[in-house]
Amino acid sequence: MISSIYTDSNWILFILAVIIAYGLGDISGAQLISRSQGVDIKKEGSGNAGTTNVLRVLGIKSAGGTLAIDVFKGTAAVLIGNAMAGHWCAMLCFVAVVAGHIWPAAYNFKGGKGVATIFGAMLGLNWKVALLALLCVVTGVLISRMMSMGSIVGVFTFPVLTFIMERDFFLFSLVLAVIVLLKHSSNIKRMLAGEEPHIRFKRGPEDGPGKRSD
Repeated sequence: MISSIYTDSNWILFILAVIIAYGLGDISGAQLISRSQGVDIKKEGSGNAGTTNVLRVLGIKSAGGTLAIDVFKGTAAVLIGNAMAGHWCAMLCFVAVVAGHIWPAAYNFKGGKGVATIFGAMLGLNWKVALLALLCVVTGVLISRMMSMGSIVGVFTFPVLTFIMERDFFLFSLVLAVIVLLKHSSNIKRMLAGEEPHIRFKRGPEDGPGKRSD
């Protein structure tokens, strides 16, 4: 199907867009912001280069910056792909930017869990799906007071929403959901053991850099 749509010149743009998308994914908001403050986020807290770990280690402002970068790069990758080579390219750029975030070549292929980047990319592909998925994530967080639970709720609802509202992307979303779920395996184990930390919006003495949370 795809090969019948693209000429040789379009294929070059297609491949270039996917490479750019992966490169955008390689940009780690957590690493950039933590290092600007003299901290290696991979050596603090849970060691995860994501918004939640930045929140617990460096506070809400740094976490907000991390979230903004990770969301923006996802949206940018999809919009670039669509502008350069159309809808199918945008979908492959979606996958590429998330892969770049989770397995960044710049950081020895050890990155974050991809939730914020998936949200940003979905904003670029289908904003209605993105906002509905965000609503599910927020609901999960508010009920459980665990960011990881919200992310897991989002993982399960994401493929359902794409099946209903963005059918062409369903198989891609299913694969991404499984990958993100596997990335949360340590969180799931801690939840089952009753050991998963809850979100605190005011830092206390127990919320130092050594506190584990993903």
